[in-house]
Amino acid sequence: MTARVLVVDDILSNVKLLEAKLTAEYFEVVSAFNGIDALARIEEHTPDIVLLDVMMPGMDGFEVCKRIKQNPKTAHVPVVMVTALDQPSDRVAGLDAGADDFLTKPVDDAALFARVRSLVRLKMMTDELRMRETTGQSMGLLDPTDQLQDANPSGRVLIIEDRPESVAWFSGALQPTHEISSVDTFEEALVRVKGGDFDLIIVSLGMRGFDGLRLCSQLRSIPEARNVPILVVVSDGDRRKLTQALEMGVNDYLTRPVDRNELVARVRTQLRKKRYADRLRRNVQLSLEMAITDQLTGLHNRRYMTSHLDNLMAQAARAGKPLAFVIMDIDYFKSVNDTHGHDIGDEVLREFAKRIGANIRGIDLACRYGGEEFVVVMPETDAGFAYAVAERLRKSIETTPFPISRAPAKLNLTISIGIASSEGLSDTADALLHRADQALYSAKRTGRNKVVADAA
Repeated sequence: MTARVLVVDDILSNVKLLEAKLTAEYFEVVSAFNGIDALARIEEHTPDIVLLDVMMPGMDGFEVCKRIKQNPKTAHVPVVMVTALDQPSDRVAGLDAGADDFLTKPVDDAALFARVRSLVRLKMMTDELRMRETTGQSMGLLDPTDQLQDANPSGRVLIIEDRPESVAWFSGALQPTHEISSVDTFEEALVRVKGGDFDLIIVSLGMRGFDGLRLCSQLRSIPEARNVPILVVVSDGDRRKLTQALEMGVNDYLTRPVDRNELVARVRTQLRKKRYADRLRRNVQLSLEMAITDQLTGLHNRRYMTSHLDNLMAQAARAGKPLAFVIMDIDYFKSVNDTHGHDIGDEVLREFAKRIGANIRGIDLACRYGGEEFVVVMPETDAGFAYAVAERLRKSIETTPFPISRAPAKLNLTISIGIASSEGLSDTADALLHRADQALYSAKRTGRNKVVADAA
């Protein structure tokens, strides 16, 4: 994995040393020698990660980190504090400023590279979601997701540890802000994660009963845990386990003896990131739904129908089963808009969509084709059955007035319907649409309020 790394340090030799190490590992390196320069470099080069010294003249690393995280354009860039400060209070200050990690000089190369790769990998996953969200925004489907704003998020935390005293200590540090559960066996951990809907999993890598690294690997393969952050607890100096954990995709770590404030800060950071990623995923899913859904009626839109009709026809032909295409139009709908207003027209369209849904099967595909035209694609349906369904819908429209929110409180309306059936492998979606449209035109031309089936 390669990435662009911004190294920030006011001592030239420190910058050159990190630059040489990172370049040897095939990272692209950009450098800065003070806080102001660093903020400018981020805007100019859009790095994938920042390695930031704390003790710098003018603007220290804590302030630089805060500004990076407060800027919506750079808030998602991981920041690792690289400094000679080694007290728990220093790490907590860095985490509170928004840093993703805190490495103490002299930095172990293996630990540095593992952490850089881990954070870059996690950032790329978020970048993919952000890119998809941006696409949804450009299409006018979405508003932008809030930044990492949750000041003190709460969550459901699962502690996996076989030492009761450690479980009690972690629980005491995290309650009552968080809802805590704990397990002490491999099998129970997998069962709880599959059904627990947790926001964070804390795994001790020093358990006596089973291999915590193997458990982390298993957790990352479970769909229910794929997007749940994992925080591992390792013994101080056990770099092998820490490096392996980071390589297999854990999100963060704590070293024993664990500082209470650092635990709280790292849990808070991971929950903030998860909340943001969850919102991104929801927005991406929403954009997908909105791209194929008519916003007024909730039915699928024309784009979705036309992109799937060929496949539905091909499936029907291969299976030797019929497919019916029904297109319908509200008679004299323009007069509804002209007389009562477009808002009443929208109410009519929504009610019409509900009635269509109430008269078709689950396997049928209902879409708003455009304006007051709607279509229903009916797999495994011949023209005779489609005609019976269409006639039932036509009669219910004719006999049941549409309720509206203004006088006269209800409208008597009718619809015209055209039906066409697929004709085997040689048939095309365009031809089917044309035949159905011609049948609808015939219904309109011969008096409206009727169902006409294509005679082909």
